Amino acid sequence: MIYALVDCNNFFCSCERVFRPDLNTVPVVVLSNNDGCIVARSNEAKAMGLKMGTPFYQVQELLEQDNVAVFSSNYNLYGDMSRRVMSLLSTYTPHMQIYSIDEAFLDMSGIPDLENYCREIVRFVSKGTGIPVSLGTAQTKTLAKVATKFAKKYPGYKRVCMIDSEDKRLKALKLFEIEDVWGIGSRYGAKLRAKGVDTAFDFTQRPASWVKANFTVVGLNTWKELNGIDCISIEDLPHKKTICTSRSFPDQGLNRLCDLEEAVANFAAACSRKLRAQHTVCGALTVFAYTSRFRTDLPSDYIHANVYFPVHTNSLNELVASAMAVLRAFYKSEAFFYKKAGCIVWNILPDDAIQGSLFDTVDRLKQEHLMKAIDRINMRNGHNAVRMAVQGYSKKWHLKTEHLSYQYTTNLNDIIRLKV
Repeated sequence: MIYALVDCNNFFCSCERVFRPDLNTVPVVVLSNNDGCIVARSNEAKAMGLKMGTPFYQVQELLEQDNVAVFSSNYNLYGDMSRRVMSLLSTYTPHMQIYSIDEAFLDMSGIPDLENYCREIVRFVSKGTGIPVSLGTAQTKTLAKVATKFAKKYPGYKRVCMIDSEDKRLKALKLFEIEDVWGIGSRYGAKLRAKGVDTAFDFTQRPASWVKANFTVVGLNTWKELNGIDCISIEDLPHKKTICTSRSFPDQGLNRLCDLEEAVANFAAACSRKLRAQHTVCGALTVFAYTSRFRTDLPSDYIHANVYFPVHTNSLNELVASAMAVLRAFYKSEAFFYKKAGCIVWNILPDDAIQGSLFDTVDRLKQEHLMKAIDRINMRNGHNAVRMAVQGYSKKWHLKTEHLSYQYTTNLNDIIRLKV
């Protein structure tokens, strides 16, 4: 088996540049929800020493002085550009696995003249979408990740790196820091460095028994993959054990029940959508809302309640209705200004492991068909084209986005107009 991993370079920043070619050589950063901190940087911004996670307020003056282009997260734009990239990639192989919003694995087995084929993929996708992509190939997914990192880091590869021999595998592993290995990360990386393992190569030289004794099964599978043994499937990666969707509200916060309901309904709907996306169901829902602990001039309150479902679910109807029932039971008055609210779904299981109940009053098959229909409509027509009425259309609870770009590809009011 030969895998190719295609990774979009500095994806959020690249999306902003597609429709702003004047920014192609300008440092660009993208901010997190509520314009809180830096979550994406162009290469120029990285060269300035800007770090991921730096609070925006700490560097705002510096960014202005150095003429750095600053953008709020434009998820509608990024999601649609991702769809375009994946659509083009799917034309090159019938076996594609989307790993994240900006990454996908392709099965390249049996393709003649593989290097030129990969270079054509990079050229075609970059030209067709405006998003620069890099590609790495190897006989395992973890090694393909390593190859893609080299393709992005070193210009000499011209965005295509192939680990297609034992010599190349060993050379790549000796140059690869242990914490950068897929599945290792900074926490396990620190533990490995304490044991004298500094590179991916050092890790592969330890016996399997040592790896198994010191790390999880995931660590052992990573060790196998780095040694050229294909054993990780994306479908086998563990799903999230909890999903939380929450938000801090601008200004004082929200004090009217209708506004709070609208926000929490959207959070519950997002949890429902994420559960279905990873083919899981939840057994419990937590709803919370609280006032600012820093506003001593305003009365304080804290809402926190759990709902336990008799049958595990990912239904939009059930999750939103349950969240609304909690809010209406615990909401007190407009004297309380809630600064943050959210929903957490937990006790998560695969959707094929649902344990039914003789006393269940819900038509589960009908509900499943309804959810699939809603997802199909929203995929074709845009996020939340079909929604629960309580989700509303108000902007009062929405994120702070003072640097938001246009939704060039999903909003008719934002399409580019040419004057001739």
